[in-house]
Amino acid sequence: MAQRHKALAAFPTLLRSLRNPSSQKPFKPSSLPSLRFTDTGFTVNGVQYEGSLLCVGNMVLSWSPRKWSEVIPESLSVFQVLRPSPDILILGCGRNIQPVGPELQQFVRSIGMKLEAVDSRNAASTYNILNEEGRLVAAAVLPYGAQD
Repeated sequence: MAQRHKALAAFPTLLRSLRNPSSQKPFKPSSLPSLRFTDTGFTVNGVQYEGSLLCVGNMVLSWSPRKWSEVIPESLSVFQVLRPSPDILILGCGRNIQPVGPELQQFVRSIGMKLEAVDSRNAASTYNILNEEGRLVAAAVLPYGAQD
């Protein structure tokens, strides 16, 4: 119970720091992930992940959508609180490029990111290249074999 009170007491400070971009230090990743695709998931720095992934800087997170129709603004809501905000979001659509609806486009623009929707093979390559260039980039990628 004491841990819960301690965590709740720290929560407002955490929210203030997330909302205040001036308190953020410049992005300098310590270990950039190298993203490679498989039919059912991805390999990041030699570790195999099944399913969809969100990659930002040196973070790799499991991502809930399993097919293109599940990629909606709510599935990308983590970007509303993530600071510093990435410059670009690379959306890996699976085997084929998919059209991005106006609602998703508006959501990504409202966060201040540019959006590039490509197949997952090209998404992995583009993410790796931009990361190597030192750009703050995010990738939200469906497995290459994802069907809709």
